[in-house]
Amino acid sequence: MGQHPTVPDGAVAVCLAVLALLVLKAEPATENLREPLRDPDALAVALTLAYTLPLVLRRRHPLALLPLVVPAVLASVLGYPPSTAVLSGLLLVYTAALQCPRRQSFGAFGVVVVAYLVATAFDAYDDAWAGTVAGGAMFFGAWAFGRAIRYRRAYTAELEARAQRLEAEREAAVRATLSEERARIAREMHDVVAHSISVMTVQASAARRMADRDIVRSKEAMAAVEDTGRAALMEMRRILGVLRDVERPDDALAPQPGTCDLPDLVGKVREAGLGVELQVEGGPRPLPAGVELAVYRIVQEALTNTLKHAGPAQAQVRLCYRPAAVEVEVRDSGRGAAVFPGASGGAALRPGHGLVGMRERVSLYGGSLQAGPGSGGGYVVNARIPVEQVRA
Repeated sequence: MGQHPTVPDGAVAVCLAVLALLVLKAEPATENLREPLRDPDALAVALTLAYTLPLVLRRRHPLALLPLVVPAVLASVLGYPPSTAVLSGLLLVYTAALQCPRRQSFGAFGVVVVAYLVATAFDAYDDAWAGTVAGGAMFFGAWAFGRAIRYRRAYTAELEARAQRLEAEREAAVRATLSEERARIAREMHDVVAHSISVMTVQASAARRMADRDIVRSKEAMAAVEDTGRAALMEMRRILGVLRDVERPDDALAPQPGTCDLPDLVGKVREAGLGVELQVEGGPRPLPAGVELAVYRIVQEALTNTLKHAGPAQAQVRLCYRPAAVEVEVRDSGRGAAVFPGASGGAALRPGHGLVGMRERVSLYGGSLQAGPGSGGGYVVNARIPVEQVRA
C-alpha cells in the first residue's frame, strides 16, 4: 500500500515553515534599500505560517490553495523582510501543473505570477526588477516541469494499460487455441471411438449368433473384437497424450494414421462383415501429414456410418491422386440414403460430430466435401483437398 500523500506533503510544509521563520529572524541585507524594513513581529510570523503550513494539502486541493498568495503579498506590502514566499509559490505552481488540466494549471501559474509582480512592486530594494525577471523565469520553469512530469506519467499509464490489454488479448488467444485443441481432440476421440465400437459391436453380435453353431468362427470374431479394442486403446492413448503434464511414453508420440493405413482399415471393416473394395488411382505420393490424417479420418468415418446405418451393403473406397489435389470417395449400396441428413423420406438424423468433423478437416485445407444420397441408391461421401495450396 502506498504512502498517503499528506505525510510527505506535511513534512515539506513544516520544513518550509521552519525555513521561512529562520530567514525571517535572520539579519536582512541593507544594501540598495529604498526604505527601512519592518521588524518581524507576531503578524509577520502569522503571515509566514499562513503561506507555508497549508501546503500540506497541495496535492489534494492545489487550486484551493491559491489564496495563499494573499498573505505572501501582504507581507511584502507591509515591509517585512523577504522570506521564502517564492519557494511556496514555486511549489504551488509545480503542483497545479502536475495535478490539474492544462487550462487550470496555467490559470494557477498566472495568479501566482501576478501576485509575485505585485509583491515586487512594493519591494524595498532598488534592484527589484532584476529579481522580477529571474523570478518569472523560475515560475515558468516550475510550471513547465510539472506539465512534463504529468505528460510522462500519462504516457507511462497508457503504456501499462496497453500492456495489460495485450496480455488480456494474449490470454484470450491462448484460451481460443486451447478450445480449438479440445475440439480437435474431441473429433479425434469421436472418430476412434465411433469406428472401433461399431466394428466391435458387429463382431460381438456375429460371435453371439455363431456361438452355438460354429465355435471356431465365434472365437475368431471375439479375437477380432479384442484386437479392435486394443488398437482403439492405443490410438486413444496417443490422442490424449498431449494432455499429459508428465513426460509421455514413446507410443504417445507415434505417427498419426494416413493413406498407407487405409488397407488395414478396410481389412478391419471387412472382418466386421461389410464388403469393402479399396481402389487407388493415380501415382501415390507423399502428402502433408495433416492431409494424410484427414483422408484417413474421412474414410474411417464414412465406413463407420455405413456399418451403423446402411444395413446389408457393399462399400467402395476410391482414392485418387490428382496433380493439384487428392480426392477420396466412399460409396455404399445400402439404405443409408434413407436415414442420413438431407435424404428424401425416412427419419432425418441431425448432423453429428462425424459429418461436422469431416467438413472441418476438409475446409481447413481449402477443400470441399459433398455427402448425400447416391444417384443409384446408397450414400456417397466425396472430398477434394488441394495439395499444392497446403505445400505453398
